[in-house]
Amino acid sequence: MMRIAVGCDHAGFSLKTELVNWLEAQGHAVEDFGTYSADPVDYPDFARAVGRAVAQG
Repeated sequence: MMRIAVGCDHAGFSLKTELVNWLEAQGHAVEDFGTYSADPVDYPDFARAVGRAVAQG
């Protein structure tokens, strides 16, 4: 099992949802840092959250 951090902007929301479901079905622990809808957002906010989580282990 791997611990995986994911995040995306609004354009990747639907693909991220499918990816998270697949990863969890494979037995991986996924932490989703957003976004949680297809509403417009700025990707750097989510990239920063994922990057910090990876850097902190």
